[in-house]
Amino acid sequence: MRIAQLANFVGPTSGGMKVVIETLGKGYVAAGHERILVVPGARDAVEETESGIVVSVRAPKLTPQYRMIAKPWRALEVLDRFRPTSIEVSDKWTLSPAGRWAAKRGVGSVLFSHERLSDMLAMFMRRSFGVERAVGALNRQLAKQFDAVVVTSQFAADEFAATTARLELVPLGVDLTTFHPVVGSPEDDGVLKLIYAGRLSREKSPQLAVATAVELHRRGRAVRLDLFGTGPDQAELERIAGDAPAFFHGFVDGRKELAKKYADADVSLSVCPAETFGLAVLEALACGTPVVTANRGGASELVDSTAGASGAPDPSSLADAVESLVPRLGPTLRSGARARAERYTWQSTIQRMLALHEELAVDVPYRSIRDFGRPRRDAAN
Repeated sequence: MRIAQLANFVGPTSGGMKVVIETLGKGYVAAGHERILVVPGARDAVEETESGIVVSVRAPKLTPQYRMIAKPWRALEVLDRFRPTSIEVSDKWTLSPAGRWAAKRGVGSVLFSHERLSDMLAMFMRRSFGVERAVGALNRQLAKQFDAVVVTSQFAADEFAATTARLELVPLGVDLTTFHPVVGSPEDDGVLKLIYAGRLSREKSPQLAVATAVELHRRGRAVRLDLFGTGPDQAELERIAGDAPAFFHGFVDGRKELAKKYADADVSLSVCPAETFGLAVLEALACGTPVVTANRGGASELVDSTAGASGAPDPSSLADAVESLVPRLGPTLRSGARARAERYTWQSTIQRMLALHEELAVDVPYRSIRDFGRPRRDAAN
C-alpha cells in the first residue's frame, strides 16, 4: 500500500498528535508499505527519511509553536504527485478537502479524530453558546467526506452519534519500553510529588491541574507540582499557583527524559474533561505512576481503581481524588498502573489501522516513493 498522512499543528514541540502520527508512520513502513507525511513548515521542502517521505508545505504561524496550511490545494497537489492508495487525515480544518479529493479519485480516505471539537472550542473560547450547533454541522459534513472516521474512545465516538459516519474505534498505544517503572522512582521525603505534562493551553486544562495542587496546598498537604510543557497560558497559571509550590520547566526534549519525570512522581494529573484519549495518561501509567483524571472524557476510560482515581472537573473534587490515593501509594498501586498500561500496545493500534487502510485501499499505477518529486519520463510529451 501507499499511505499518505496529512496533518496541521505538527511542530518541534508538538505533543500527543505528533507521537501518534510518527508512530503509525513508522509502523506502516516497518510492515513493508510506502508512506508520505504532509505537514506545514517554514518553507517548502521534501525530505526522505527511514520512515518515508516528509513533505513540508510552506504555511503561516498561528501561534509561536504551530503552523497551519492555509492553502489546502497545495497539499492536494502533493497527493496528486504521490498517488496514494489511501489517505489518513489528522485535521478537521483546512486539510478536510482531502476527503473530497479522495472521493473524486476513488481513493480510500480516513479521518483520524484527535479531538472532540465541541468541548475543545468551548474551553478555548470560554463559552459554549453556538459551539455545539456549528460543530455538529461540521461533523455531519466530515462524515460524508471520508470513508471512515477513526476515534480513540467512546467519548470521542459520541461526538459523531448524530452523523452517518462509519466509526472505527482504535485505542492508541504506549511505548512500554521507554516508559517503564525502572527509569525512576519518587523520593520518600514526605512531599507528595505531582506532575502535569502537556500543552499549557486552556483546551488541555492545565488551569485545573494547578488549581488542584493549590487546593491540596491550602489543606496543609506537603505537595509539589512540576509542569512540563509550553503554551500561551503560563503567565495565567503562575498567577493561579500564587505561593503554592508549582514549578514550570518548559518543553521536555526527549521521550526518555519525560519517562523519568513521570516515574519520579507520586501522582500524574491528566484532568482535562475534554480529552478524547489521553496519551499522557498511558505514558504515566506505563512508568508505574498512578493517574488522577476528570470523571468525564476519554482519559477516564483508561484509569480504574487499580491505577488511579477520578473526580468531577473541579479543584476540590480532584484534590479529594488525589487524597484518596495517598494511603495506597507504593508498589501495589504502581504495579497496577503498569498492568493497566500494558493493555494498550502500539502494535495493536498499527495492525488495526493497517487493516482499515487495506480494506479501503485502491489499486493505482505503481510509482516508487523514491521517485517522488522527480519529473516523470513522459513529462515532456
